[in-house]
Amino acid sequence: DALSVARLRHDLADWLRTHLMLDRDRLNDVLLVANEALTNSAEYAYRGREGTMTLDVHYDGAEGSLLVDVSDRGTWRHVDPAAQPNTRGRGLPLMRALSDRMSISWTSDGTSVQMRFDNCAADVRADAMASV
Repeated sequence: DALSVARLRHDLADWLRTHLMLDRDRLNDVLLVANEALTNSAEYAYRGREGTMTLDVHYDGAEGSLLVDVSDRGTWRHVDPAAQPNTRGRGLPLMRALSDRMSISWTSDGTSVQMRFDNCAADVRADAMASV
């Protein structure tokens, strides 16, 4: 639901600010695409039923890449963009435009949206503080 989306987005923002050195634009890009994927999951995956969604974030320090994965156990809903009001249907193109790579996989077990962001530097000061 919307409350879960807001909580997960807030937790992601805290984690990103603590562990990575992203400029304002890159931070906002990551948060916006994660929010879009979470919102789509909350709105469409279960169609009025209760269900869960998962936000997994992985940072690869060797590559400097951040992988954001939003998944659910619901069903994929194909939507004809031409049939959408002009205020809808921008989430997937936005996720593709703002991430360096984006993929969607859907099966009978649910949907997963993965977004990759390259050139994300770790905050070594935060890592040093975390190990103290």
